[in-house]
Amino acid sequence: MHPQDPHQAVAHLTPALWEQAGRRLIRKALAEFSHERLLTPTEDPDHPGHFTVPTDDGTVIYRFTARRRALDHWQIDADSITRHRRDGTELPLSALDFFIELRTALGLGDTILPVYLEEISSTLAGAAHKLAGELSTDPAIRRPSAAELARADFQTIEAGMTEGHPCFVANNGRLGFDAAEYHAYAPETGAPVRLIWLAARRDLTTFSAGAGIDYEDLIAAELSPAERDAFAAHLTGQGLEPDDYRLIPVHPWQWWNRISVTFAAEVAQRHLVCLGPGEDSYRAQQSIRTFFNTDAPGKHYVKTALSVLNMGFLRGLSAAYMEVTPAINDWLHDLVSADPRLRALGFGILRERAAIGYHHPQYESVAAKGSPYLKMLAALWRESPVPSLEPGQRLATMASLLHVDARGEALAATLIKDSGLAPEEWLRRYLDAYLAPLLHCFYRYGLVYMPHGENVILVLRDGVPERAVMKDIAEEIAVFDPATPIPAGIERIRMDIPEEERPLALFTDVFDCFLRFLNSTLAEAGVLTEDAFWGTVAGCVSDYQELHPELADRFKRYDLFTETFALSCLNRLQLRNNQQMVNLTDPSAALQFVGTLDNPIAKFA
Repeated sequence: MHPQDPHQAVAHLTPALWEQAGRRLIRKALAEFSHERLLTPTEDPDHPGHFTVPTDDGTVIYRFTARRRALDHWQIDADSITRHRRDGTELPLSALDFFIELRTALGLGDTILPVYLEEISSTLAGAAHKLAGELSTDPAIRRPSAAELARADFQTIEAGMTEGHPCFVANNGRLGFDAAEYHAYAPETGAPVRLIWLAARRDLTTFSAGAGIDYEDLIAAELSPAERDAFAAHLTGQGLEPDDYRLIPVHPWQWWNRISVTFAAEVAQRHLVCLGPGEDSYRAQQSIRTFFNTDAPGKHYVKTALSVLNMGFLRGLSAAYMEVTPAINDWLHDLVSADPRLRALGFGILRERAAIGYHHPQYESVAAKGSPYLKMLAALWRESPVPSLEPGQRLATMASLLHVDARGEALAATLIKDSGLAPEEWLRRYLDAYLAPLLHCFYRYGLVYMPHGENVILVLRDGVPERAVMKDIAEEIAVFDPATPIPAGIERIRMDIPEEERPLALFTDVFDCFLRFLNSTLAEAGVLTEDAFWGTVAGCVSDYQELHPELADRFKRYDLFTETFALSCLNRLQLRNNQQMVNLTDPSAALQFVGTLDNPIAKFA
């Protein structure tokens, strides 16, 4: 199970790389915890731009230089960070000590803190691995520069991302992977993965599919005739009838670490039969449990259950919860396809076309709703964006727009340069592809998404975004407008979001959690001033509103040019409960608000 040389598995864990990774993580922690007002840096009145943060007991002080940008974004110079005793003695930086020294300020309780430190350790180990590749000249491990990634193919870009979620500090915990499994399954390693297929007793599974798809057709499209014959022969060889079973793709980690152990009774009784790995080679995506088929890119993505703790959740999949996933996707696809404005903008979704889940009788009889024991064995199939491409188009995760490599080079700056467009024009094309559809869905239908960088795929031509494609639909969308009709059976997507929180679907999720970082990235690269950036954002909003005077009442009711909006804090959720940050059936209940942010487009009203 561990074919790797044990020394090679940790070759990236060197003093120099660990220091760099730790310094960068402390930079992010100081920036995002200051943004969320967990920390309050003090500026030196004699040296503007120089700040200090004392530890809980005041015996240690962190010093750094920073620029404060729109939306109270802290652009901290990582190389400027130092750690001192009160008497001035300099101490080495230590990321783990940073969280222990500031545990009270950060609200890290005795139960949460050790697990959070483990997540930080894992995040740092991954960062060191990525740094090793970025700084290496060895072609065997070298990772592409930002400029190279800007011209690369879809999956090279996907594996080239280094940061993870821009807001969360502990954003690559992946607790459960060992060192060898990190190299085998982490998206940034780009390692090929073959999914393991199980046969599951038909009467213990639930299969659901979108319009025009049935189980047999799906399996015939995903597995070759030789694979299907081999799987059937495996079952008949054990005296079992293939028609009594359905096939489920499983993450290899999940098979070895959960199903073969936790579902041992089901395996022993032949309720579950391991058929072995499939033929196709896949690559893990940034979300870690979703796979892209590299042998046949037009085939579906496969999303699997993966019982590892990553960024505030165990990444399982619920058989019961996914039963209506295809129906939700069909409804949204029909709505988007029928809307003239969304069609004109080229906006689309990647439908989750089919889902299958296994029902373990004993666990389901005793486990509470939402329990990890109900989320261990399920999978879904999502459309690939590849078949929709036109000649000259290529794909990139939207997260790549925030990518800055180890040498400080920004991928977005290269895209703009390659496009030949003025930076404001490039930005406007991007906003028309990404922001304008979100505005329309919000104001026309009261429909909101989770539109962070990893959830959006950009379709590029000559470095310019032409359209955006949204994914991860069924778990992430919500409809707050009671006037928007929703078919029976998928009512769970209708949520009673408090009136004052509704615009935060744009202010928090788009402005604060993505555009804040893109603004700073482009400003740091000398590509666009902050006024030019936010003025372009304001222009996109204004132009949309002028195109739709019939929605004037809604523009007034949910005013995107308001002077301020509530600061909703993501790290506070994870620091409070890093096992389950929010209840997905009532996400609003968990939100943490601290004061307000000045709206950067208000002055352009």
